[in-house]
Amino acid sequence: MRYHALACDYDGTIAHDGQLSESTVRALEQVRESGRKVILVTGRELDDLILVCPRLDLFDRVVAENGALIYRPATREEKLLAEAPPEEFARELTRRGAERVSVGRVIVATWEPHETTALEVIRDLGLELQVIFNKGAVMILPSGVNKATGLTAALLELGLSAHNVVGVGDAENDHAFLHMCECSVAVANALETLKQHVDWVASKRHGEGTSELCRALIDSDLRHIEGRHHRLCLGKAEDGSEVTIQPYGTNVLIAGSPGGGKSTLATAFIERLEERGYQFVVIDPEGDYSMFEGGVLLGNKESAPGVQEVLDLLSKPDQSAAVNLTGLGLKERPAFLEALLSRLQELRARTGRPHWILIDEAHHMLPSSREVAGLTVPQRVYGLMLVTLEPDRIAPAILPSIDVVVAIGENPDTTLRKFAEAVGEKPPRLTRRTLNTGEAVAWFRGTPQDPVWFRSALPRVERRRHRRKYAEGQLPPDLCFYFRGPEGKLNLRAQNLTMFLQMAEGVDDDTWLYHLKQGDISRWFRTVIKDLELAAEAAKMENIEITAEESRKRIRAEIEQRYTLAA
Repeated sequence: MRYHALACDYDGTIAHDGQLSESTVRALEQVRESGRKVILVTGRELDDLILVCPRLDLFDRVVAENGALIYRPATREEKLLAEAPPEEFARELTRRGAERVSVGRVIVATWEPHETTALEVIRDLGLELQVIFNKGAVMILPSGVNKATGLTAALLELGLSAHNVVGVGDAENDHAFLHMCECSVAVANALETLKQHVDWVASKRHGEGTSELCRALIDSDLRHIEGRHHRLCLGKAEDGSEVTIQPYGTNVLIAGSPGGGKSTLATAFIERLEERGYQFVVIDPEGDYSMFEGGVLLGNKESAPGVQEVLDLLSKPDQSAAVNLTGLGLKERPAFLEALLSRLQELRARTGRPHWILIDEAHHMLPSSREVAGLTVPQRVYGLMLVTLEPDRIAPAILPSIDVVVAIGENPDTTLRKFAEAVGEKPPRLTRRTLNTGEAVAWFRGTPQDPVWFRSALPRVERRRHRRKYAEGQLPPDLCFYFRGPEGKLNLRAQNLTMFLQMAEGVDDDTWLYHLKQGDISRWFRTVIKDLELAAEAAKMENIEITAEESRKRIRAEIEQRYTLAA
């Protein structure tokens, strides 16, 4: 199950004129019966909500006052998430003519057109407050408080990640919490500006639209909705477009010869998961992720982590882990992995987390010579990334579940052929059979397209090394750039980008334009510096009318942005 919670707005989304219909109540009950949590996220004040909605028991948590407090219906406990404005603020609003002023635990509200008055009072009293609109309502809250911050706090209490939540709303104050949900939905009566920014728009209005969503959630786990903005990038193709995969329901195998860049690609992918807030766990049998920056390192050469230690850490939705197994003997590691995978599957069944499991040296951890229990490693496990030398050295029970095979190294055709033979399929046709370091081909199984060539982005640690190396390092003579000029009278050697920029300013215009127009500069950027984007920027100037001064200026700016200033 991908979506473990439904987060919904109240007025205009599940309620019409403040009232819940019986059909909407039943739809929400069925969502809870399916094992999912239901969270109400509303701008209403809590006391008002209790009066107007007699069925708060439908919800596992209520985020009220536009994110300022959490209410737990089962125990009737309240938790303030922000400090209320001083009492003087509401009094001054009323004194200056604002009408229908109401005060909650934290929120102060009025109605349009009194937003100007509210802003003036905030300014005159020197308060750090914000004004939020909701279909004519004017809500004043502490700065930074909104439905997204409130939902984040509620999910933390429930042990859930926003990547396992579908949200539904209708108004401008719903933008924040819908944006954080993995899947966002608007009911048919929602504002047009909201509809333009969600993944799906229900065909019906108000509670009927939410009921429509509930049925789809229960029946299909919303498999028909693809959130394009959630796709994960593996790297960039030659034309600069991104090569991407779906974040859910996808298994990836990275295979190839040593030194081809498998760990680089895997680390860069982990960083993208971290940036997007997905939870992951890295199984590291040889301590290759000691520079891990995306979470907590567990284990070392002296002490191996326990399975429960890993589970305790992952119980926090915002925490990821790298599990170092060098403290275990070689023969003990596969058994540890099987035990851990079993527990991780249990955690996923309850919460949908961790979203990704990366297993390095998978040919040692899940070897083809070892029987792997179907219950421990089900054939349709998801969110799995395996890194290995050769695909046919991995347990056969797992290979059919792989959706994307990424071949890296000197012989990508051999890698793909071995995988195809292991799963009994015809190998795909390769248009490119030689790969440089950092390059790869991705075979998307089950699709008609040929394997796609791409270059992986460098991880943060490698980017820092890369920038230092090419900005200030000493390249060997055969990799340096040589300014020779159109007649070959010069022999100026630039052993790094800093020297390249200095010489570019010193050579005459004819020499500079000669190398630019010949494609020498873009070729050096592409083949030696290995920066396709920098090479593309230089190549743009090869066939256009441009002065030496302007082209120098543009290339200097590109290099300084990427390398010199960063270094």
